[in-house]
Amino acid sequence: MATDYAIQAKNLSKTFGGKLAVNKVSLNIKKGEIYGFLGPNGAGKSTTIKMLVTLLEPTSGSVKILGNDAVRDANTVRLDIGVALQEAALDMSQKGIEFLKMQARLYGIRGKQVKERVEELRSLVDIGDALNQPIKSYSGGMKRRLDLAAALVHNPQILFLDEPTTGLDPVSRTKVWQEVRRLNKELGMTIFLTTQYLEEADQLADRIGIINGGKIVAEGTPTELKRKSGKDQIIVTADHQDESVLKALRKVKGVSKVEQVDGEIIASSSHGAAAIAGVAIELEKLKVPIKQLTLRETTLDDVFLEYTGNRLERKEAQS
Repeated sequence: MATDYAIQAKNLSKTFGGKLAVNKVSLNIKKGEIYGFLGPNGAGKSTTIKMLVTLLEPTSGSVKILGNDAVRDANTVRLDIGVALQEAALDMSQKGIEFLKMQARLYGIRGKQVKERVEELRSLVDIGDALNQPIKSYSGGMKRRLDLAAALVHNPQILFLDEPTTGLDPVSRTKVWQEVRRLNKELGMTIFLTTQYLEEADQLADRIGIINGGKIVAEGTPTELKRKSGKDQIIVTADHQDESVLKALRKVKGVSKVEQVDGEIIASSSHGAAAIAGVAIELEKLKVPIKQLTLRETTLDDVFLEYTGNRLERKEAQS
């Protein structure tokens, strides 16, 4: 069944013991997209993912993966997707190459094709000679890469990554980002990404969905979400801050609010980069000596806080 969409969920709901964990979630994710999925703990994020990857059946609603129903056609769907969950299921007694060969055979790959595919993955996820070492000797970053390779062993069209860099040091995290971008750009792979790092979503995702209380509360590109939140702040440090200055700045095009906070003038705007010049010109007209003029642009953390009432929990990075 031909479709432009990799993932389609319609009114997807899941109830546990009478409690609604996911409430009529609808998603339309196009082929080739990187989609970031964010939500506080207990928001329904993990339950939604498990329904998308056929690990849970929905109470109501539907999921289609590349046009195939995730319940009726679960076996077909599983061949089209790769899944790397938060906790990698690795056998520490094996070598990396043994683990990947086993995964290949589980997907029906046989004979010399197993060796060929493992060699492709060796370079694809930059794991190199570590494949010949025992998994128990791997760093956290290397274990993540091996888990990613296992999710890719059968050439899936869609890759689900559930918090792929949580617990990694900054260098390892950056390397995983590079791999995700490469898989998307070079192979055209659709990637569904959950993360505890807002910078990660901002850097990687074409679009972002925020779930809270089992419902999608916001969706759009990172830029759209930040513009919609409208929290850019132009911060003016100056000696002259009387009401006439505040009144004049309120008339500057693009400025929505002006207030005095802790000895500074804060001008709010939905597009601070465009409004800051107008603020500077107005202050020049009023002959206000400026000590400092700073633009603090809206971050995804501001957006997340607005829609969920929480800061996104960030776990400690470990090597």
